[in-house]
Amino acid sequence: MSERTQRPPLPDPLPLPVVDDHTHLDIPGDTREAWPYHGDRDGEPNGEPSLSRLLDQAASVNVARAVQIGCDLPSARLTVDLVREHRGLLGGVALHPNEAPRLAQHGTLEAAYAEITELATRPRIRVVGETGLDFYRTGPQGRAVQEESFRWHIRLAKRLDRTLQIHDRDAHADVLRVLDDEGAPERTVFHCFSGDAEFARACVERGFYLSFAGTVTFKNAHGLRDALAVTPLDRLQVETDAPYLTPTPYRGRTNASYLVPLTVRAMAQTLAVDVPTLCSALSATSAHLYGSWED
Repeated sequence: MSERTQRPPLPDPLPLPVVDDHTHLDIPGDTREAWPYHGDRDGEPNGEPSLSRLLDQAASVNVARAVQIGCDLPSARLTVDLVREHRGLLGGVALHPNEAPRLAQHGTLEAAYAEITELATRPRIRVVGETGLDFYRTGPQGRAVQEESFRWHIRLAKRLDRTLQIHDRDAHADVLRVLDDEGAPERTVFHCFSGDAEFARACVERGFYLSFAGTVTFKNAHGLRDALAVTPLDRLQVETDAPYLTPTPYRGRTNASYLVPLTVRAMAQTLAVDVPTLCSALSATSAHLYGSWED
């Protein structure tokens, strides 16, 4: 096994617990195999760590809780199962912006909306998301469907009193336009925030929360660190978006919740605060956004 395909080692634990605000445990790594569909979730398929082991590793560095996100129907169904089986997880369900045009093309979008609505009412599902706009992978022909899907998810989150998690790729102005037009839910989080300082200020002025991933540690991410620097502590979250966006110095390798401490420490340096202060703020905001993991 090459170094690039090996899991990074565990970092030093954080002094206080934090939550991984957004992860995809249905995509465990380079195998890209979903746990319930391929073998035993507690086994070691194709050399990958078991799901239980990954969760234990995260807990060992004070990241014992995470928000598992399902963004198509199979992963949304899986998310409902995972949050029932693992008490360190809460869940979110939605149709990803790139999934909506595909479903519309096949004439199954309305049926998918109906199932997401039902899944969003299940125990321990606290999030509608990730939803939003993605102008990187979906061209102009699919954007109208994306926007309508985004609007539908916003309304669902408000109707069910769920936190909304936003996927925004190359679509900053249009995402804000739709949120302003629909009226954003009280708890709206920009997952894997990717804007600059001006966009961060615009989001914070609207009362939104910004979740930063491993990208904030990348050498060339100066604009992203500028955005972080102008975001108040009580509007911040940290995430992996695992198995993607692994923080420096392991960029390009498989990400997992146990690597959150690397991102937290980089964030604390940018914000010029000590790590315990940042951990306390992140944890308090997680509780506000998602409620108790003990329910």
